[in-house]
Amino acid sequence: MRSFRVAPERGRCERQGTMSERPIPPAAWIQILALALIWGGSFPGNRIAVAAFGVAPTVALRVGLGALVMWSVVVARGLPVPRRWQAWAMFVVMGAMNTAVPFALIVWGQTRIDSGLAAILNASTAILGVAVAAIAFRDERLGLRKAAGVGLGFAGVATVIGLHRLAALDPASVGQLAVLGAALSYAFAGVVARIGATGCAPEVAAAGMLSGATLVVAPFALASGVDLGAAAPRDWAAIAYLSTTATGLAYLLYFRLIALAGAGNTSLVTLLVAPVAILMGALMFGETLPLRAWAGFCLIAAGLAVIDGRLVAGRGRDKPRDAVRPAR
Repeated sequence: MRSFRVAPERGRCERQGTMSERPIPPAAWIQILALALIWGGSFPGNRIAVAAFGVAPTVALRVGLGALVMWSVVVARGLPVPRRWQAWAMFVVMGAMNTAVPFALIVWGQTRIDSGLAAILNASTAILGVAVAAIAFRDERLGLRKAAGVGLGFAGVATVIGLHRLAALDPASVGQLAVLGAALSYAFAGVVARIGATGCAPEVAAAGMLSGATLVVAPFALASGVDLGAAAPRDWAAIAYLSTTATGLAYLLYFRLIALAGAGNTSLVTLLVAPVAILMGALMFGETLPLRAWAGFCLIAAGLAVIDGRLVAGRGRDKPRDAVRPAR
């Protein structure tokens, strides 16, 4: 979930706003690395699960079980649940745009491209988020620095994909476009979230969106006719990891990190997820990436750093309001 941040003094969902940069406590660095490991591991997890269950059942199991985890947290903490139908309608819309659609596109894309390559392309979420927000909102128009960062990011995406692959439109290029479609869905979800923020606690927002995503994807999963009983223990272990660890636990860790270190510092996770996924893909499946993928990742990372602005502004000064939002 990437469209809400935690206000530590109230624990409520808010729109992104002006923040002062904070030093990152040592405990936060540990949690940033842990979150990167968790989200990086979701890409190999997707590869294992989709081979056994297919796209729709994999997504449905992940978001459905993840919703149960988050609702358990909501109940245990006694958090208030919205009663207005408008809030629940927003959960369904956000569940589709921010979870069901991008998860499905990423999982489908991974049937055609390696885990590390999918993670690199997913890192473009923040680049696309800034570009879409600049079109949608007058107060988020691109300045020179943000425009340069977006340009670097798009150059990185083009380098990763390779223009010759797009011209050929082979299965790998289609898979890459699917992951980019997921990133674009996240970007538009950010716009929708700003317009229709529910004002609820972030744990409730996460539980509501996962429930909405389950409603959207469940009919497709049921129609697939997959035999769940035929899955091996390894396949169920992947689903358990995706739902409980990479979704439920990761969301809780994400909220804790924002309260501890701020949204800007937490966004560093964006740059660490891809290398983790690349390493895991190499160790688990023997995946190797072409040189252009590494070059493209460096350009995307440079674009994110320029948009974030801390390398330009320097430490100890007010952080620009156009902070990079985490991709996942």
